[in-house]
This record gives sequence, C-alpha cells and structure tokens, in this order.
Amino acid sequence: MENKSTILIVDDEKINIKLALGVFKEFIDEFNIVPVLTGEKALDVVQKQKIDLILLDIMMPDMDGYQVIEKLKSNQDSSKIPVLFITAKTDDHSIEKAYLSGAYDYVTKPFRPIELLSRVRFHLSHSQLVQQLERLASYDVMTNIYNRRKFFESAHQMFDEHNSLIIAVMIDIDKFKIVNDTYGHAFGDKVIKLLASTVSDNLPKDYIFGRIGGEEFAILSYGDDLNKVTDIIEDIRKLIAGLELSNNNEVVKFTMSSGIAEIRPGDDVDHLLQRADEALYEAKESGRNRVCTRILRK
Repeated sequence: MENKSTILIVDDEKINIKLALGVFKEFIDEFNIVPVLTGEKALDVVQKQKIDLILLDIMMPDMDGYQVIEKLKSNQDSSKIPVLFITAKTDDHSIEKAYLSGAYDYVTKPFRPIELLSRVRFHLSHSQLVQQLERLASYDVMTNIYNRRKFFESAHQMFDEHNSLIIAVMIDIDKFKIVNDTYGHAFGDKVIKLLASTVSDNLPKDYIFGRIGGEEFAILSYGDDLNKVTDIIEDIRKLIAGLELSNNNEVVKFTMSSGIAEIRPGDDVDHLLQRADEALYEAKESGRNRVCTRILRK
C-alpha cells in the first residue's frame, strides 16, 4: 500500500503502548505508528509531522487527555485529526465528557485488538471521505485552486483578521473568447489550466488565489506592499507571455492582463476587488498584456 496512515499513540504507561503496538505490528504496510508517553510530546509531534489519527489515553500526569484534545481542537492545523480515547474510565460522566470534548470514539481498556483495529480503520476511512468532500466543495475541479466560494470565504477571514496591508489582484486571460472560438473549448480549458498552475507556482504560499469566473482569477495578499505585489504579478505576466501550447502542430501563445488595488479605510472585500477590477479594465483598454495599478474610481 503506497499511502500509509500515521497513527499517534499517546499513553504514559509503556505496557499500554506495547499492547497497542502489538495490534498494528502485522499491518506495517498499512500503518506508521508513532508512540509517545506524554500529552506535551504528542502536541509537539502533531506540529512537526502529518498525523492521520490519534489514540489518546485520558488519565496522564501533567496534561490529561481532555487537555490534549482541547489544545488540538484550538489549532486549525490539528482540529480535524480524528481522536479516539483509549481508557479504563467507563463511567457515564467520563464517556460523555470524551465525546463533548471532540473525540470521535471511545475504546475501553482492556481493549480487544480486533475492535481497536476495526474502529481505527473505520475512522480513517471516514476522515478521508470527509476530506475529499471538503476538497470538492473548496477547489475548482479544472484548475485545482480555490473555487469562487472558498476564495470569498478565505477573503472574508483575511478581512476579519486584518484591517490593513491587504492588496487585491484581478487577472483575466486576454481575448479568451477568440481562443475558444478558434481552437475549441477543450483547448481553452488547457489555457486556463496552464495559467492557473503558472500563477500558483509563482505566488507566495500565503497569498489567496482563486478562480472566480470562466477565465477570471483573483488574488489577495496580506503584509506585502503594493510595489512588491506589482513586481510579482509583472514577473508572472512575463512568464505567461512566454508560454507556448501546441494545437495540431500550430504553436499558440496567450497573454493575461491584471489590475491591482490596495485596501483603503472602510473597504470590504467587494469594494477592494471592485477597484482591482477597475484597474484590470484599464489594463484591457490600454492594450492588454499588462499590469495596471491605477484606480479609476475612489
């Protein structure tokens, strides 16, 4: 099996770690197991590597299982990792508290190996399905970048967290209708994919990039000044202009135009993108294949 699932086992008793390891020892092609003895170490591991599921003891010194899962749930990067409590506590209050804390499941000690293995496989499968559905809901199928809904969701989050130093970029493929009419929609799709991958590969990782219409794309950045963003987009424009696609032995080139606007006091997402779109319109009207930062309307 090419893609193993990494399971983090957290228990302060080494004998319990050993027993859990024994459950998975025959399935080394299916699982990577990471055992730790403290909640603090577990949190450290989660920050450093991808964990697919956590088997977590409740009764531990210094930091118990409830405290560990609380910290996991408070961090966006670890909040969706399935956590299964493994504990000797079987009273109703403990079980209720386990589920209320965000645990996916609850296995009592001494556990039955086949039960533990079955529950782990079930929750891994369920988690993978949820991730696939979330991706379908958030990413454009053709370009593998944010779709319109996810772009605006992320944009509003950026505006909620920051109220300055936000810059918007609007991008449009020049004369795309002619491309479609001349070479067909399948070729037009190739152009869209190539532009999206080129832009994505050359943007800083913390920029928000999404496809918001047919051949229209939008970018939001936080923390960089207008000159830096303009330089980045200008470099991408040059890269795009140098690309070539083949269609029935004919070499086809295409270009993009861009408009850039920086946030002003009182701006919301829509107002900022509107001014970037006005700058894009200016780029189109002044000859295409260029980056424009002029704001037409205040």
